[in-house]
Amino acid sequence: MKATGIVRRIDDLGRVVIPKEIRRTMRIREGDPLEIYTDRDGEVIFKKYSPIGELSAFASQYAETLNKTCQMSVIVSDRDTIVACAGVSKKEYLDKKLSDDFEAVIDSRVLYSHKVGAQAINAVDTTPHVVKYAMPIITEGDIIGCIASLSSIDEAQTENPTEAKLIQTAASFLGRQFEG
Repeated sequence: MKATGIVRRIDDLGRVVIPKEIRRTMRIREGDPLEIYTDRDGEVIFKKYSPIGELSAFASQYAETLNKTCQMSVIVSDRDTIVACAGVSKKEYLDKKLSDDFEAVIDSRVLYSHKVGAQAINAVDTTPHVVKYAMPIITEGDIIGCIASLSSIDEAQTENPTEAKLIQTAASFLGRQFEG
């Protein structure tokens, strides 16, 4: 565990403030869920909770199915990293941090569609594929992740309404897995 040199006291309601520097570094936003663990040494550990991460095996199967049946390259992410992919290199995508542009797509809450002549968006900064279609996964009003189809920049120039609908359907289906 990395020492930060920052000390905070617990208030009379049992709350502790996580310093702004740590929240920024760890990309913890207001309202983000945190898991709390304890270990045998008496340490208390806060970890960002990823509902999509809980379903990563299911999301992987869904991505594999889209890839096999529709020949689509697909990624599924939580708010911070890629949790599942199919049709692209797992080494290049799995557990990689999302690009700032892709995070903005997720925050938009609407279907993203690459437009001809527009600046291409990469889901992960260091990859050759661009996002063709992306739809945030929303459950009970909260954004919990995103599903996107990827392609080469040349393939992204052609519209495919069926692909867009498949991505929207997948996002809706994955979002409903958490309701209830």
